Amino acid sequence: MSQDLDIERCDLDIVRNSSSHHTEQYGKERLIVRRGQPFNILLHLKPGRNELKPSGKSFTLIVETGPEPRTESGTKVSFGLSDSKVGNEWSATATNDPSGNTVSVSISSSPNAPIGVYSLTLDQGGQRTSLGQFTLLFNAWCSRDAVYMRSEMKRQEYVLAQHGQIYRGTYKRIKGKPWNFGQFEPGVLDICLKILDKNPKCIFDADKDYSSRRNPIYVTRVLSAMINSNDDDEGVLVGNWGEVLDGVHPGTWIGSGDILHQWAESGPVRYGQCWVFAALACTVSRALGIPCRVVTNFQSAHDTNANLMIEKLYDEDGKRMSHADSIWNFHVWVDSWMTRPDLGQEFDGWQASDPTPQEKSEGVFCCGPSSLKAIREGDLTKKYDTPFIFAEVNADVVDLVRLSNGETVKFRDSTDSNCVGRFISTKAVGSDERNDITHHYKYPEGSKEERQVYEKAQHHNKLQQLGEEPGLALKIKLAKNMSVGSDFEVYAVLTNNCVEARTCTFLFFAEAVSYNGKLGNSCGFVSGKVEVPSGEERHLFLRLDYDRYGSVITSDRLIKLSAIAIDKQVVEYHKAEKTIVLDEPEIEIKLLGEAKVNQSVTAELTLWNPLPKTLQDCSFTVEGVGLTNGKPITARIGTVDPEQKAKARVEFSPTSAGSRVLLVNFDSNKLKNIKGFSNVVVKE
Repeated sequence: MSQDLDIERCDLDIVRNSSSHHTEQYGKERLIVRRGQPFNILLHLKPGRNELKPSGKSFTLIVETGPEPRTESGTKVSFGLSDSKVGNEWSATATNDPSGNTVSVSISSSPNAPIGVYSLTLDQGGQRTSLGQFTLLFNAWCSRDAVYMRSEMKRQEYVLAQHGQIYRGTYKRIKGKPWNFGQFEPGVLDICLKILDKNPKCIFDADKDYSSRRNPIYVTRVLSAMINSNDDDEGVLVGNWGEVLDGVHPGTWIGSGDILHQWAESGPVRYGQCWVFAALACTVSRALGIPCRVVTNFQSAHDTNANLMIEKLYDEDGKRMSHADSIWNFHVWVDSWMTRPDLGQEFDGWQASDPTPQEKSEGVFCCGPSSLKAIREGDLTKKYDTPFIFAEVNADVVDLVRLSNGETVKFRDSTDSNCVGRFISTKAVGSDERNDITHHYKYPEGSKEERQVYEKAQHHNKLQQLGEEPGLALKIKLAKNMSVGSDFEVYAVLTNNCVEARTCTFLFFAEAVSYNGKLGNSCGFVSGKVEVPSGEERHLFLRLDYDRYGSVITSDRLIKLSAIAIDKQVVEYHKAEKTIVLDEPEIEIKLLGEAKVNQSVTAELTLWNPLPKTLQDCSFTVEGVGLTNGKPITARIGTVDPEQKAKARVEFSPTSAGSRVLLVNFDSNKLKNIKGFSNVVVKE
């Protein structure tokens, strides 16, 4: 401190401020506060000096953020002392300690201030003293902040929770996968701010970008673009939906921290898929103070031509022809909580945004934020990217056959308005249970309101099937045990509801499929010509052997079944589809001893190999907030023979007391993406 001033030192009172601002989990090394809420600093006077009398123009505080702070941009603010808070502006009050040696200054930041790292300076009659730095975040506890949430339980979940569940699989086999968000882990907040600094808008015009960081709409849109690296913008994560020959397989990750640290050290990280992109966006949003939840949409449409229709095209023999539209078994994005003054108060609340690079928005691979209320009501004029997200949860699906003469005909009963947007899921508040939030995105399927919204959004007549007579019916039946490594049988049922007998070509396909709907190689096919008398049914059986499907399925362990019946005499096509998720082995997690702070404890990990093949390059990786010091620990165990157990012991030293979650991932050459978790109570 300058020798010419009355102040010997400034105490930022980090511990007390952190407690009142819900930022204690960031650590005690620096001051991190939330906007719109007072924080206190203590000015210690030099011994023997007269009492400091802060008053009028002789005592001015200056806060500055960004590379070139400017008053006009709101990135530099000067303010004196007042008797109380001054509206939504920066303000300060001061009181002298009875001893006369200390002055307590209470600083109230604006609830509309840009977030980021600030310098704090005291100006006394032209003599300036640096009082230190602080980091300002969005504040879900402040009613004047755009991200304010009324419910304390929801604030605990959507801002402070470091562990979550991400739902995957199919809508008939929904499985929660644990994830460590780790927004309070050492170094993560700095990395999140670095992501904002690296974004092209900041590089092009830093003054405008830093000023815009007051707006959670702007910050969320920037994050949607920067979590992916498709625009050569030094974004965090590279997407890969094919074979992984370098980098980390997307299914291996179990937390955000490792990815963020790798990006900070060496640039874009390889690789991720939708749930990883979404988990990272959730981590960064929560770290910056924006309430955020990870959302899974089952049967998620990717409408490339913006006609709100997913069109599947087949040839006359029932083979799928390539088409840009697709339906993902599931797709994951995030909802963030904020007001929407740009749209109107009725559109406040949850806003969907999607960092997975699918389509460009305003020339950049980003999506959202879009108001869930606008999506639900089909109000596609509301920004950002509402038509695309509306289609993801509402598009109709139509199956078409292209005949040899160039004409197209629909599969009978082919227009499906109930297929897309199923069981939209997020983790429940305060528990690991699944919360179905489909009603936040759409009216109940088939309801009058849902069809009215669809018609409003589509702006043209919906394809309809009116007055059709009873015909053939086709469905697929599954086996009871369909675990990875096993052989099993499925069958298709063709029922004739017509008055006359029908003769059909009967086809039954099995193909590997990725979660994003991309079909892989065949793993089974059977066909035949069948005559089905009126009122009767015929079965077509298909055996699926591991020797056939094991080499073609992805780590998602999904197989797409398609049954097609063709009656060429009346040019009638019927189709049934099902996607099956092969059951996976469970990881057994056993803690050997009691978990105590700063004391080593061992976790014993066991997994049974269900495959008739030897597993190679086997490893267990564990990670847990407050358990593994922010870094994953990997135990490599080599090979595991068929029907034998993979075993490992991993030591770790918990760093903080309380209820924690230990996440475990098993990886090998033939069995990947196996997750497990265990709740751990750490004692002092």
